[in-house]
Amino acid sequence: MTELDLSAAVDPATGPTRRQVLVTGGVVAAAVAVTAACGSSGSSSASGSGSVGGNTVSTGDIPVGGGVVLEAKQVVVTQPTAGTFKAFTAVCTHEGCIVSSVADGTITCPCHMGQFSAADGSVTGGPPPGPLAEATFTVSGSTITVS
Repeated sequence: MTELDLSAAVDPATGPTRRQVLVTGGVVAAAVAVTAACGSSGSSSASGSGSVGGNTVSTGDIPVGGGVVLEAKQVVVTQPTAGTFKAFTAVCTHEGCIVSSVADGTITCPCHMGQFSAADGSVTGGPPPGPLAEATFTVSGSTITVS
């Protein structure tokens, strides 16, 4: 097997070699896979398994037993029972991944399937060594704002 020199410059007259294109494509594919595994994106959904930007969310966007992840603040907001809202850090206590979904009263981390209670942030399954910390939030009318 030959050694690959990744520092070789691309010849402007002929363009990149086939090997340079394949290596670059492989590196990009690996980066995309790692990025997808370590976070989530999307919009709020009826099941409460989505994530949104900013630091506010409407109470109507959080179903009972569900929740949403506020990516910008790295906070997950839940509604464990009708009219009761909770907020926790969205950073999993296992290896620091951001939780991705809340359904049926369970907050789930996609990295190693850690699970936490939507009611109090306690560990309910998987490898996390401790609970999610509570986050500060306010409810004003139908808007929840995390600090």
